[in-house]
Amino acid sequence: MQKSVRYNEGHALYLALLARKEGTKRGYLSKKTAETNRWHEKWFALYQNVLFYFEGEQSSRPAGMYMLEGCNCERVAAPKSCAAGSAKDAALDKQHYFTVLFGHEGQKPLELRCEDEVDGDEWVEAIHQASYSDILIEREVLMQKYIHLVQIVETEKIAANQLRHQLEDQDTEIERLKSEIIALNKTKERMRPYQGNQEDEDPDIKKIKKVQSFMRGWLCRRKWKTIVQDYICSPHAESMRKRNQIVFNMVEAESEYVHQLYVLVNCFLRPLRMAASSKKPPISHDDVSSIFLNSETIMFLHEIFHQGLKARIANWPTLILADLFDILLPMLNIYQEFVRNHQYSLQVLANCKQNRDFDKLLKQYEANPACEGRMLETFLTYPMFQIPRYIITLHELLAHTPHEHVERKSLEFAKSKLEELSRVMHDEVSDTENIRKNLAIERTIVEGCDILLDTSQTFIRQGKTFFFKAIYVIMKKMH
Repeated sequence: MQKSVRYNEGHALYLALLARKEGTKRGYLSKKTAETNRWHEKWFALYQNVLFYFEGEQSSRPAGMYMLEGCNCERVAAPKSCAAGSAKDAALDKQHYFTVLFGHEGQKPLELRCEDEVDGDEWVEAIHQASYSDILIEREVLMQKYIHLVQIVETEKIAANQLRHQLEDQDTEIERLKSEIIALNKTKERMRPYQGNQEDEDPDIKKIKKVQSFMRGWLCRRKWKTIVQDYICSPHAESMRKRNQIVFNMVEAESEYVHQLYVLVNCFLRPLRMAASSKKPPISHDDVSSIFLNSETIMFLHEIFHQGLKARIANWPTLILADLFDILLPMLNIYQEFVRNHQYSLQVLANCKQNRDFDKLLKQYEANPACEGRMLETFLTYPMFQIPRYIITLHELLAHTPHEHVERKSLEFAKSKLEELSRVMHDEVSDTENIRKNLAIERTIVEGCDILLDTSQTFIRQGKTFFFKAIYVIMKKMH
């Protein structure tokens, strides 16, 4: 018996009794004593993770017990001393040996043997599975399965109860329909004499009834036509027509704006990026990023917005736009960065134009038929006017949207957000427009005008070409 285990003798005897009656594995085994190395046959009984051994099968008190928690059991070969040629050694050689290795330090292994190989395999497997933690895990798994089955049973009970109520309701409905069928049959029986009389009516009476039926149908169609014409001429219908026209114009304007952004990105931004990666770049990557800040992101944003508008047009006459503006509004902060950078981008562009190679390359890009004779500065300015254009469109939409319309509040909210963003951008737009006009004037001067490339110059008004030449001469004299 293991000396390190403390137990109550009464509990041990109770467990030994359970092991004798309900043990997982019971039978005779030979046990090797640690003191004399001799084998003694004992009757063993395994209960959960406790192994008892008795002097005989009829013994009431155990001779010893082993705690198998955390142990390992494995088959071992017969001892070398059994290899002799005597009859006794031959009998021992037929024994099947296995050893129980305990997880406690200093505790010697338990060596056992039996005569039957199948019996030995069963003992090894039973001892290997004799773990209280495994029992707890198995109990937890079984408990989960039990809870799951209980839930299934409860669900089935609820479903059965609902099905029972549905059947009762259907029975009630069947009874009601039967009563209605009976009433209709009775009415049909009462109408049969009248129908027989109709077949025997005078032909003139039939003609009169036919004319009356025709006149009633004509009067109904005329009244319906009048109602439709009155609605078509009503202020509400006119307002809806104008509202739809505003939406159609908005889709066309958005399509044109997406095309302008596409030209800006594909005819200027991406070619200049490739040029900046060449061996002799006419422009650096930093300058390209400064000139075209957020241009590509703005193009992707409006392509998504344009696809949403086309999807709404496909559902015409139901036109709901508020949810599209709800998606667009959080992304419009990139416009604020674009406007804040716009003056600097035009200044960087003006500085880059002083490089002949860049100026020549830029004119090649501007000669592309997709640009339609417009300069890069023009395409960089288009996003500056998109927010005011949305504000005007929403203002016109709200003017033709009834106060009880489902999306009026959402459109008013979008308009207020856009106006707030426009106020923030207003001051930066005026400075940018001044630089753009000065650059446009500089392009019209044949010999060029370096002073107009200075971003501190303020645009006053524009006149004929000879007027600019005179100004240029005066400026040169002043300097």
